[in-house]
Amino acid sequence: MTAPIAKRSKAQFEGYRAARWPEPVVTQMGCPGRRGVVFEEAPTPELPKGAARKTAPALPEITEHDALRHYLHLSQMTLGMMGVSLFGTCTMKYNPRIGERAALKHLADLHPLQHPDTLQGVLELYDNFSDFLCEVSGMDQFVFQAGGGADAAYTHACVTRAYHASRGELEQRDQIITTIQTHPCSPATANTAGFEVITLSLEENGYPSVEQLKSVVGPRTAALMVNNPDDMGIYNPDIKEWVDIVHAAGGLCFYDHANFNGVMTRLRARELGFDACMYMLHKTFGAPKGGGGPAVGAYGCAEHLVPFLPGPLVVKEGARYRLDDDRPESIGRVREFWGNAPQVLKAYAWARAMGAEGLREAADLSVLANNYMDHRLAQVRGVSRSNPGIDAPRMEMTRHSVEQVAAETGCSIFEISMRMTDFGIDALWLSHEPLLVPEPFTPEAGELWSKEDIDYWIDVLEHVIEEAYATPDVVKGAPHNAPIRQLTTALDEPDQWATTWRAYERKHGQRMAAE
Repeated sequence: MTAPIAKRSKAQFEGYRAARWPEPVVTQMGCPGRRGVVFEEAPTPELPKGAARKTAPALPEITEHDALRHYLHLSQMTLGMMGVSLFGTCTMKYNPRIGERAALKHLADLHPLQHPDTLQGVLELYDNFSDFLCEVSGMDQFVFQAGGGADAAYTHACVTRAYHASRGELEQRDQIITTIQTHPCSPATANTAGFEVITLSLEENGYPSVEQLKSVVGPRTAALMVNNPDDMGIYNPDIKEWVDIVHAAGGLCFYDHANFNGVMTRLRARELGFDACMYMLHKTFGAPKGGGGPAVGAYGCAEHLVPFLPGPLVVKEGARYRLDDDRPESIGRVREFWGNAPQVLKAYAWARAMGAEGLREAADLSVLANNYMDHRLAQVRGVSRSNPGIDAPRMEMTRHSVEQVAAETGCSIFEISMRMTDFGIDALWLSHEPLLVPEPFTPEAGELWSKEDIDYWIDVLEHVIEEAYATPDVVKGAPHNAPIRQLTTALDEPDQWATTWRAYERKHGQRMAAE
């Protein structure tokens, strides 16, 4: 018997207050003549005709201290990913500072257009990490050009086109099969690449049956694109049979490994028969993510698809490395150069530091933490989980629902999520579209968060749900402790919002003139 979880007192929830500064944008600060650094007057460069500016740039004139304090205030008001963040389907991890230091030290002075003879270290890094991921997956070659998971899925859709075209079957094979619980990037990129998408529905076991798959596979099948386990936390045990069925019909099979965290070292995509797979370095492999920029979808494939990979490929010849861009069957580049090299270095450093034993322990902790959360959340008023009739343990995440709470209090999962930020919890991850589960949320602790952090997260959720029943207006009016309260205007109102100072001046100048 385990001891009951002690309830937190109200006072234990009242310590968090986010900083709130009446901070202007930097272009509204300063006065003429103020300087942070005074430079010697530089000689006037020789510029092509028409290249010189006619007016000086509209830059603020502020001291170094003003600039430092301004950005310190902004950082203090940043909520995202600074509290306890159990961000499901995205496997949020601590990003070791040593990776940032290594990237700055070893890559800051390099450029991909240098001669390969001067880039031997970074080329070795790419080759070594490809070997590492080949060992993890069973594939034969990895490339790191794709700018994220969706980009890697699109890479596979393009590789699928090239593969079938090389066999004279592209016009015939115009369908890609996926499931309703596969990440939306797979059907979206398949459609973008010109394929018709067939989506399988979930059945009583939580995944489509073999019979449903057989009913749609045929001579028009180009590929199967799936993730497993899915975001409900359910692993499809028939996946190897699925691959065999698609292969028998002449199609390819792609494994979206966004949910790899709970199965690291437990399975290898190639041993299940898959032709290709992808890993998100900015999720599973400890590299930072955000903003659509610092992301890498590492795409790997078996030998028969290597000729179609985007180039250039890093090739080892003896003790030296070179870039091979003479590849006539390649689909061409999907991103500039070789992809995001700093992320590759950070992910490689993380993977080498973890080692095989570390990866296995991380997978164990990820599954253990999720099932602990599942047990505790089952005791929270009004919370249910997806596929409640399935008793099997879930993998590294489980989708839950507050549908009952919303029906009984009028407080939606969006409002509950905003209220949780008042206690230092980052806003919840809900679900990919379509929302198969009403009022969903999908926490994932991974191997990062401590039991104390997980307990606090659940305690806050339980506290907010009790508030929803007792004082729903408090929940609906949240956040109350954040630097920015609920917006009174929509984010997509073009007259109100601007992404540049020039656009802001233009829009607000027009408004003031009209008034």
